[in-house]
Amino acid sequence: MSAPVLFEERSAANGMRIGIATLNAEKSLNALSLEMVHLLTERLAAWSVDTGIAFVVLQAAGEKAFCAGGDLQNLYRAMRAHHSSAERDDVSANAYAMEFFADEYRLDYLIHTFPKPVLCWGDGVVMGGGVGLMAGASHRVVTEQTRVAMPEISIGLFPDVGGSWLLSRMPGKIGLFLALTATQVRAADALFVGLADYALVRSNKDAVFAALLQQSWNKFADDNHSFLSQVLRQFADPTLAEAGMLQQNFAAINALCDRTSVAEIAAEIHAAAGTSPWLAKAAATLAGGSPGSAQLSMVLQQCAASKPLADVFRMEYIVALHCAARPDFAEGIRALLIDKDGSPRWQPASLEQVSHTWLEGFFAEPAWAAHPLKNLEHTSPSAPIYGAEL
Repeated sequence: MSAPVLFEERSAANGMRIGIATLNAEKSLNALSLEMVHLLTERLAAWSVDTGIAFVVLQAAGEKAFCAGGDLQNLYRAMRAHHSSAERDDVSANAYAMEFFADEYRLDYLIHTFPKPVLCWGDGVVMGGGVGLMAGASHRVVTEQTRVAMPEISIGLFPDVGGSWLLSRMPGKIGLFLALTATQVRAADALFVGLADYALVRSNKDAVFAALLQQSWNKFADDNHSFLSQVLRQFADPTLAEAGMLQQNFAAINALCDRTSVAEIAAEIHAAAGTSPWLAKAAATLAGGSPGSAQLSMVLQQCAASKPLADVFRMEYIVALHCAARPDFAEGIRALLIDKDGSPRWQPASLEQVSHTWLEGFFAEPAWAAHPLKNLEHTSPSAPIYGAEL
């Protein structure tokens, strides 16, 4: 059986090397497992201090997906075991969830703060945990086949992996709209909202890599950042940057989401559903999603708007553990992937039943000796955050 992540190094014209990490779980749409997280973290850490590595590429096997999200099957089993245990009231008693979210968030933060350029080839489906991998890359490429989304509302979670930070910094109310409706974002809109930096035609990938191997890289990250940008700009396709659905409906989205509560926003989106199939789909996803997830997403984005990235990861980590300990996350996975009945039984069942006390409980820090991500800034290479201004 082949490894779930493949690594190689290619020598450029002047002897400097390019480190390439390929997600290799094509059958699961390259869903991010804990093993993959560990393999990526170890190799990226090694490449970060290897003076012969000019930059790093993140890509995936197959043409369907870069990464369709996290490994939900193992999380589901761990949640079911925890829910039936004597320690079900202790959110930190789910050892697998503790490890998975902590290590995934550390990896994502490592990419955000990597001291060398990182090229993410975000072709095909990029969702959930895949967004976490791509968001922090210095050079994020999308293609005509890219579909980016944060669909956590449909499984009883929230846009994590730094999603609260990312979405809260999008233009207008776009971030909130995406969290509530799980709307898929194509290349042009990915550029518009800051999810991507370059839109290239998929069939040009080999030519792009050939050009990269001819570049005269050196040991200076700033130079290599510029060299990489120059190559990608040469291959950028302006037709893929033409205004997409989010940009075309920007004013309408701002008006629909300019309300103080999720219930009011949901009512506005539902009322507008008849104006276009695109909005009708968004309204249907919101209506069928977890009411608790919708409320959490709004509160988290409000909190994340003024916090640095490391603090957002620490906040999301606590909330994610509470999600794993409560019913909706496991129920959402059951309905989507286990029983596949498409009929989740959410608790609370409606937006009106979500109380402030219920929401506040998700932010209660467990009685641990120290937050597992307490020293997050000191476990990643010291470097500015690429793409911090989205």
